[in-house]
Amino acid sequence: MAGLAATGAGIAVANGADDDDASDTAITGTALEQASAAALEFTGGGRVTGTEVGDVESYYEVEVTRDDGTQVGVQLDEDFAVVGSEDEDGGEGDSPGEG
Repeated sequence: MAGLAATGAGIAVANGADDDDASDTAITGTALEQASAAALEFTGGGRVTGTEVGDVESYYEVEVTRDDGTQVGVQLDEDFAVVGSEDEDGGEGDSPGEG
């Protein structure tokens, strides 16, 4: 089993009041670490800028801001496997295995 290692990519989570739904529940604890690692691996780096448990599209959603400023919402299942993504413009991103 592969272990998760901390990388140079930041995990600075901000759940601001500008979100669509103020009742969103942020991911916390070990789940936050695992979800962040999975999302950052999928996007190839960046920093985590928002998280949500119980997202409409998946169990977890992690918002990543890439180094170029673009944002990607990464959808994860309960086992932290990527099940989809959405670019900030609302377009569908890569499916798992296509990135």
